[in-house]
Amino acid sequence: MENYRTKKHLGQNFLKSFSYIQQIIESIPTLPYQLIEIGIGLGDLTQELAKRDSLKAYEVDPDLCSLFRKHFASLITSKRVELIQQDVLEIEQDQGWLHPSEYVLVSNLPYYVATPIILRLLRDSACKYLVVMTQKEVAQKFCAHTKESAFCALSVLAQTFGKPQMLFDVPNTAFEPAPKVTSSVFCIDKIQSTARRDSRFEEFLKTAFCAPRKKLAKNLQKAFKDITSLLDTLHIRDDARPHEVSTEQYHHIYQHIYKEF
Repeated sequence: MENYRTKKHLGQNFLKSFSYIQQIIESIPTLPYQLIEIGIGLGDLTQELAKRDSLKAYEVDPDLCSLFRKHFASLITSKRVELIQQDVLEIEQDQGWLHPSEYVLVSNLPYYVATPIILRLLRDSACKYLVVMTQKEVAQKFCAHTKESAFCALSVLAQTFGKPQMLFDVPNTAFEPAPKVTSSVFCIDKIQSTARRDSRFEEFLKTAFCAPRKKLAKNLQKAFKDITSLLDTLHIRDDARPHEVSTEQYHHIYQHIYKEF
């Protein structure tokens, strides 16, 4: 493809290593849902996804959209790819955020918007499975287990809505231009999830993890009364740090708080 000057303000780092593109493709389960991609880049992953199934792709950069239509015109005319020039974060957040029926999301997400996009995908019950690449540090937070140092509010939300799993790392040399950090690909299986968005629970988690190194009881005391006695009732140590409490226990604390206070 002809030379293209990357735009730093859009966080553009294009995955050029075919071996890692192939690993991403192999990580996508065979499911009877619409396949969706956010960010087509130079089309390397997009054309491989289109070989697998018809694809609905979103891209914010009009120049990349023009290049794709020029170099992959057959994918457009054959309707293997439906290309939508759109900033997905400007689409109203609702059930069926990116597609009106159930879908699988695959994306090499720009680092600066990765977390808000993934949170929207978790909240959208129409999204049944996601395979995404992010900065490794972000991936670790979504996939961390209780008692691991990376375990945080994002970990709890990921486990609430589905089953997160780290898949593999991608070195910076696999990109053009090369970012300064390592990336990771992870998936979240939401197929069996019945969870629904609860903004109060998300706010509760922000309070619980507001000072990760402090005791959970001290963090929660800022917003709720008699937390120490509640933790004792739920058999949670009063000196437990936020990362030492499980997702199930967080739901129990939350349910008791909004039942009793």
